Amino acid sequence: MIKRFFDLFLCFLFVFLFTFPIILIYLAIKFTSKGPVFYSSNRIGKNNILFKMPKFRTMHLNAPAVATHLLKNPSQYLTPIGSFLRRTSFDEIPQLWSILLGDMSFVGPRPALFNQYDLIKLRTSKGIHHLTPGLTGWAQVNGRDNLSTTKKVKFDAEYLKKKSFIFDLKILYLTFIKIIRREGIHH
Repeated sequence: MIKRFFDLFLCFLFVFLFTFPIILIYLAIKFTSKGPVFYSSNRIGKNNILFKMPKFRTMHLNAPAVATHLLKNPSQYLTPIGSFLRRTSFDEIPQLWSILLGDMSFVGPRPALFNQYDLIKLRTSKGIHHLTPGLTGWAQVNGRDNLSTTKKVKFDAEYLKKKSFIFDLKILYLTFIKIIRREGIHH
């Protein structure tokens, strides 16, 4: 209950703080590339239930539907402001909607893409699939794009064992530091 209340409190706070940037990002995407402003991908949620996770669109419409780190040259698919949105993590702001709906939390394992079968299988074998996925997580602050699937699951399993309100606050703090320093982001 405390975690859900905290998620809702932070959600409303961020929506209030980011209203103006959200409008600017919306307009920038609209005027710099063709297509919708938002991109929704099928993600694996709590108990391996599929949900739609929104993001600000950072890729052109012809980009393959795979994890960015699997693309040979991801920068060729980025929109004019896509790289900036990813470096600053502003592309993640629409996920506040998923948090409001209860599909996500602020802290938890990052939701796997529907086709990341190896990640889904490993998480399920460790019981991680029972957690609500997060906007950030223990794996993100320990490597983000740099981690192999096995290492991500190791950190996710560690989070499952240690999860607490204080641990979540630590992860949120470390996430803020990583975003400010732009650590672990390659695209």
